[in-house]
Amino acid sequence: MLLPLVIVNDEIHVLFEVRSKKLRRQPGEICFPGGRIEQSDKDERQTAIRETTEELGISEKSITDVVPLDYMISFGRIVYPFAGFINNLEEIKPNTDEVEEIFTVPLSYLREKGPEIHHVEFKIEPGKDFPYSQIAGGENYKWRIRKLEENFYYFEDKAIWGLTAKILKHFMSITK
Repeated sequence: MLLPLVIVNDEIHVLFEVRSKKLRRQPGEICFPGGRIEQSDKDERQTAIRETTEELGISEKSITDVVPLDYMISFGRIVYPFAGFINNLEEIKPNTDEVEEIFTVPLSYLREKGPEIHHVEFKIEPGKDFPYSQIAGGENYKWRIRKLEENFYYFEDKAIWGLTAKILKHFMSITK
């Protein structure tokens, strides 16, 4: 996954994609370019670059200064985010099968506004074959309700949340 940085009017902006409404998973959601590692990719960095070129219709040489961010775990999957610059914004021709639209937000705006933080609660419900007889308390075991922090960045009519917001928040915390 690549957190793309672009220069607009002499200011650093973050580029976001809106996922195509034709996609099965998360249609219409805001994201960064990314996808699964393929056998032909030499490493996670190459995957981020390849996916960005495929989704934004740009050449690899348009992407520079690619640096790794900390990996993250998202719903049991390891995500390897990177940040890098896209040098020719006017060259971008999004793949309409994957990308509905692109937009940019000034990095200074995101820093100034910061995220709104909300919490999602989730309850653990063991499966029917759960071995209650093997744990203290058995079927009366007191499962705790868990909380997950969700960050929301807002820009115009857009809400940036989920993994995208988590990566963005991490990026901004290490680039202060």
